[in-house]
Amino acid sequence: MFEIILMVALVIMSIALLVFFIRTLIGPSIADRILGLDAIGVTLVGFIGILMILQDTIVYSDVVLVLSILSFVSTVALSKFLERGAVFERGD
Repeated sequence: MFEIILMVALVIMSIALLVFFIRTLIGPSIADRILGLDAIGVTLVGFIGILMILQDTIVYSDVVLVLSILSFVSTVALSKFLERGAVFERGD
């Protein structure tokens, strides 16, 4: 029964990934696209976590960690670029 629930969760997360991808492509503003990419990253982490539970392994834990860090850093960098126009500030 637990495996069926996890499979249903994977299907729902796949649909959510598709919707986030569409939002990222047709988002009317840059902020919508940044949020879509962040939502894709978070959903992928959950998707891989469910796969780890289904396969009863921790092999993908490094992948989850790297994906989480990259998602966070890219969201912060893109948001900072959107707000200020530069990611790295010059120390003049």
